[in-house]
Amino acid sequence: MPQIIISDLNPVIDQVSKDKNIEKQLVVEALEQAILAIARKNLGQGYDLESHFTDETGEIEIFMFKKVVEDVKNSKTEISLEEALEADPGAIMGDILGLKVEKNIYGRIEAQVAKQIIFQKIKEIEHKNIFNEFNERRGEIVSGLVRKVEKSMIIVDLGKTEAILPRQEQIFSETYRPHDRIRAVLSNIKMEKGGPKLVLSRASDEFLTKLFETEVPEIYDGTVKIVRVARAPGFRSKIAVATTNKDIDPVGACVGMRGIRIQSITNELRGEKIDIIPYSDNPAKFAVSALSSVDVSNITVDEDSKTITVIVSDDQLALAIGKQGQNVRLASKLIGYKLDILSQSKMGSKDKNAYKELMEIPSVGDITAKLLYQNGYVSIESVADADADKLAKDITVDNKKAEKIINSAKEYLEKIKADLELKEKIEQDTI
Repeated sequence: MPQIIISDLNPVIDQVSKDKNIEKQLVVEALEQAILAIARKNLGQGYDLESHFTDETGEIEIFMFKKVVEDVKNSKTEISLEEALEADPGAIMGDILGLKVEKNIYGRIEAQVAKQIIFQKIKEIEHKNIFNEFNERRGEIVSGLVRKVEKSMIIVDLGKTEAILPRQEQIFSETYRPHDRIRAVLSNIKMEKGGPKLVLSRASDEFLTKLFETEVPEIYDGTVKIVRVARAPGFRSKIAVATTNKDIDPVGACVGMRGIRIQSITNELRGEKIDIIPYSDNPAKFAVSALSSVDVSNITVDEDSKTITVIVSDDQLALAIGKQGQNVRLASKLIGYKLDILSQSKMGSKDKNAYKELMEIPSVGDITAKLLYQNGYVSIESVADADADKLAKDITVDNKKAEKIINSAKEYLEKIKADLELKEKIEQDTI
């Protein structure tokens, strides 16, 4: 039975280091831990043991440390001065001696255990290295080959490891087969028991943004900035871009000469339509741009409710809303306001109803009702809840007149409420 001292492991260490692309020192540490685990298993608990690899000889040796004492009470961690002097003639009381373990404890079973420990340690090192490498690439576009498709999940071979493309991160219209090349953004990575788990995405806003960074140098170097993104993967996307350089057209930079840049991105996304919009701090201006090629007749912004009312001609209504409401929905997401799209004919009917309701307020005539409506007061409730100073400024009247209008609206609502309660009481008494 061979000793625990194994002769010249350097060739083995070098080969493992090369094959697994792991630093030699990490392989050495794995071997030291494996041999140490065997020594502890065979010698039992209670010993103070250390393993040490000698590069010159390629050997791993086990050392047992004991303290030199006058009265030995624990032979596993203590040694008498007499015994210590036999091992080291210069030993004195209180010294800690490192005694080489020469016992034949490295047998066939132990060798198998050592192999398992080494394999486990090397796997852990590999997993850690892969995690560190790809964690630095989080948010980047990676390329790989489809290894297999399991139910709705795609397994992608990235060379050093595999990643998954879940169904919810796929573009619904795309299909892939084994050995197809695929590009996606590395959206997440986390270490799990079986190793690092890499999650890819082609459906995220991040993937679209990274594609633009790849194809548009001005975005990559920061000259042009993508401010906001709204996306319906596989159908349509809207991106708002801006620049601080007045000599650069941010939209033109993204489109490219003869549309070559945007076409490259559209091809990667299998025909997904992309609207590139100049960003604006002005909500009304931004909304008009976000609706893409729609002729807007009138637009009103309500900052309190974060609602923008857009009036378009009847023949532009379908275009403004888009197929299944997609255009208005994406525009709304992009600008961060609720968009209320109305046709001129419908708005005309709405205007009449609003005027009629506002004129029911005592002391409100035709001109006042029109002024109220034009300034966003479209119901009796909105007038009753108004601030007197703001109302006075909006419709150009003095504060006394504004307060009178507000009080009249409140009194009218109270009357309606009282009439309704009386009606309900009469109905109850009848029953």
